[in-house]
Amino acid sequence: MIDITDFQKVDFRVGTILRAEVFEEAKKPAYKLWIDLGEELGIKKSSAQITDLYKIQELPGKQVLCITNFPPKQIANFISEVLVTGVNNSQGHVALFTTDKPVPNGHKLY
Repeated sequence: MIDITDFQKVDFRVGTILRAEVFEEAKKPAYKLWIDLGEELGIKKSSAQITDLYKIQELPGKQVLCITNFPPKQIANFISEVLVTGVNNSQGHVALFTTDKPVPNGHKLY
């Protein structure tokens, strides 16, 4: 069990995917994402293994929930600055956590 202060250490923010590219150099199929996280954080990059459920052309404009305070991680020749969140479906494919209504980029999950 954790308490609320542990949960509050994780900085969850909503952002809008601006751009997506196939991540050719990744070991496992993935996309490179550029995500607008609002004025405070700006545009951040992420690598996401979501190719099973998402076509690259449907990603721009989608709002996603990101963890923004993990250290950057180098994946091949790309620096992933935020973690895009999701959950495995019954086939083990990642379904993104998204909003069902538009919210301002950069807003926090509480």
